[in-house]
Amino acid sequence: MQRIRLRYTKRGRLRFTSHRDFQRAFERALRRAEVPMAYSAGFTPHPKVSYANAAPTGTGSEAEYLEIALTEPRDPETLRVLLDESLPAGLDVIEAVEARTSGLADRLTASVWELRLDGVDPADARRAVEAFTGAGSVEVQRMTKNGVRTFDARPAVVSLETHGSPADRPTDQPCAILRLVVRHVTPAVRPDDVLSGLRAVADLAPPVPAAVTRLAQGLFDEETGTVTDPLAPDREAAGGLTAQPAAAATAPDGPA
Repeated sequence: MQRIRLRYTKRGRLRFTSHRDFQRAFERALRRAEVPMAYSAGFTPHPKVSYANAAPTGTGSEAEYLEIALTEPRDPETLRVLLDESLPAGLDVIEAVEARTSGLADRLTASVWELRLDGVDPADARRAVEAFTGAGSVEVQRMTKNGVRTFDARPAVVSLETHGSPADRPTDQPCAILRLVVRHVTPAVRPDDVLSGLRAVADLAPPVPAAVTRLAQGLFDEETGTVTDPLAPDREAAGGLTAQPAAAATAPDGPA
């Protein structure tokens, strides 16, 4: 059995695709591309697809990962092209490697997020970021199926910084860009929790919903403070080149 690991995106309007919707679209793409999938046993066999740490509905992503199991060997790049052509634009398969190591999910311990705050002055955003990062704890609330849950969002946030204003914004409209590195902890701290924290500590409230994009996810390197490429060990095992840190990824041009 061959295992292939894929990196895919959620761009543009496809950011509003739920994880269940993506699963259905991906399984249709597998059939269209005639991928020789391995199936689970039992009365209702399912293709062996392992999804890892999917981004919340409504957020874009440049770094979603999954793994598929095949009954016959296939060239990863050929398979990538076939699957990419079988998915709608915005759900783009941008990388495929043969799984030569174990523990892909264990290597997804942190994410790099970009938050675009239209209507927010960058100076106000900087003051809010300083208040957040200087706080010992930042309690936020989230509605769950069991009711409102209160938790401290501050420990999971490795770094939170402001970046330059985007080139595509109207000249008369302020816009702040935040770059966030957050550990994958329990309970999960999501970008909207950090935005709630900014509102709590500095009364920062964007007039329109933030555009949120995951730029990278992988293993957090304590020494360098970067999020590393989770597929690099598989490339190295295959004799390939080591990729640059995943945290160096950039968002696509234009509004996400």
